[in-house]
Order: sequence, then structure tokens, then C-alpha cells
Amino acid sequence: MTSTTSPRRKRDGSLRNDLIDAGVALLRERGADGLSLRECASKAGASHAAPGYHFKNLMGLSTAIAARGYRLFCEAMTQRLSEAGEDSFSRLEAICHGYLDYASAYPELFLFIFSGQKFNEGDEEFDTAARKAYGILRETCAPLVPAGSDPADLEILVWSLVHGYAHLTMTRKKENPELGLTWPELGSLMKHLERALQSRGSV
Repeated sequence: MTSTTSPRRKRDGSLRNDLIDAGVALLRERGADGLSLRECASKAGASHAAPGYHFKNLMGLSTAIAARGYRLFCEAMTQRLSEAGEDSFSRLEAICHGYLDYASAYPELFLFIFSGQKFNEGDEEFDTAARKAYGILRETCAPLVPAGSDPADLEILVWSLVHGYAHLTMTRKKENPELGLTWPELGSLMKHLERALQSRGSV
């Protein structure tokens, strides 16, 4: 005679967080294609029905994971900002280094939130975190926007620069060890941007 026991439902509110933890672990192990409600439940030691109760479907779980990713992203940038001086360009460089800190510390979340994966953008938690992340970029760029230009031009320029640098550092540089001998530091690339802005009179 055998007996089976089903996972006990946690009633302290921690199960939702445990399921998100499990989802992040699956991203780290298998990538976005390996994410599933059933696998998250198993990894979290919960019933197969638990993820559906908390997230309804896979998009709901993905959105919750992305919301956490954006919160950690914001924390990385604001931590660097807290250590920066008052100079506008130094603050811009600080959030860019925060961007790299995030990509280095949480590569699975970095890749996930920028993967093109569909998220529920109507989710308040996700929307707040994602807007805050872009707001940090916008506010930091604002004092440096050249007169007469669209603020979005500089915002997207900076975003493209640091995101491309982070992604190349994670992928192409690892694939070609020879790049390690000539790979420029982010600071040296930012100097080019600073000089360009100076020529426009915005620094």
C-alpha cells in the first residue's frame, strides 16, 4: 500500500514569491523557452494548480518575473546614482554603469525583459517598474539634451549605446577571446559621447 501527499499550500503570502523565484531559476537553467507553470510549481514545491491561482497563465507568470527584473534594474541604476556627484554627465555615466551591473548580476533577467517576450502591460506592478526604469534614463538625460532637439533622441542614443555594449559584452566578447585584448571600457566610449555633447553646448 502506498500513500501520496500533495504539496501543502502556504498561507503566509510567500508562495507567489517562491513561484517567481522558481521561474527565475528556470530562466537561468533553460532560457525563456523552458519556462512553464508546471515546472515552476514543481520547483517551488507547490501543487500544479498554484501558479494558475496566482498568475492565471504563463503570460501572468512571465509578467511577474519581468516586474521583478525591472525593479532590480532600477535598484542597480539608483545605487550607482547615489554614489555619483552632482555633475550631469557623471550621473549619466553612473546609470550606464548601473545598467552593466544589472546585466552582469542578473543576466537571465536582463535577457528576458528585453527578449521581445509578450508581457501584460496592463499589469500595475509591471507597468510601474518598467516606467520607473525609463524614467531614470529620461531624468538623467534631461539636463544634457541639446537645445532645440527632441529629448527622446538622446535618451534612445544612450540606451542603444549601453544596451548594445552590455549585450556584446555578454555574447560576442565571450565567443571571441581575442576581443578581450582590445575591448574598450564603457568609460572610454562615454567620453566620445561627452565630447559630442560638449560640441553642442549641452555639457
